Amino acid sequence: MCGDLHGQLPDVLELLRVGGPPPETSYLFMGDYVDRGSYSVETLLLLLALKVRYPERVWLLRGNHESRQVTQVYGFYDECYKKYGSVNIWRYCCEVFDSLPIGAILDGRVFAIHGGLSPAMQTIDDIRTKINRFQEVPPEGPFSDLLWSDPEDGINGFAVSSRGAGYLFGEDALKEFNHKNGIDFLARAHQLVMEGFKWAFDNQLVTVWSAPNYCFRCGNDAAIMILDDYCNVKEMQIFDAAERENPQFVSEFNNSMSDYFV
Repeated sequence: MCGDLHGQLPDVLELLRVGGPPPETSYLFMGDYVDRGSYSVETLLLLLALKVRYPERVWLLRGNHESRQVTQVYGFYDECYKKYGSVNIWRYCCEVFDSLPIGAILDGRVFAIHGGLSPAMQTIDDIRTKINRFQEVPPEGPFSDLLWSDPEDGINGFAVSSRGAGYLFGEDALKEFNHKNGIDFLARAHQLVMEGFKWAFDNQLVTVWSAPNYCFRCGNDAAIMILDDYCNVKEMQIFDAAERENPQFVSEFNNSMSDYFV
């Protein structure tokens, strides 16, 4: 299980080297394949090619950056235009985004989603039956919440998020959701964690981050969460950023960065 990638193609190749290539290894990617990195197009197309080649070994969830509104601000739209001289590639990719699943259930024990919980969605069946995923991510509402929300210590229930979308949710809300749905823990991405992964709420929630040295300035590790055949956590595989052959690559990337960072 893998977290955010954000167009860092050399690190995605390192991830596949460390974790093992499909079909030897099955992968569940939890969203945010594009934006910020300079190789969002290549990263997304590589993952889609792997999905086509190994449909039962590679699974792609939708992240909050897999949307038209966000990609027009944080790099993917501009990258498509720069590389192809047209925004048609971006439009086609956005149509693919509209078909990506919101979440995944692993052996009835683990629920994976990009962001977190919504106060409007109490069960996984609610998510399955009450949300039409085949659309642009709306600016608010339960669909948006699931892709934008974050866990937060010290709060009860749900609170307003500083991101301007989604909610902060506390330990009580998370444990109630897990209990109602009979799952052991919720796995998600969405937040940078320096160690590559972070358990919370009595190990009923884990955040996985898979973009090492995020934006070439954070110095963070990245992680792959490895599960056994029974969906028990076997190992957290930590890996570092791949070496870049061209130092100018980093300089050009930093000069093109948006003010929005974490």
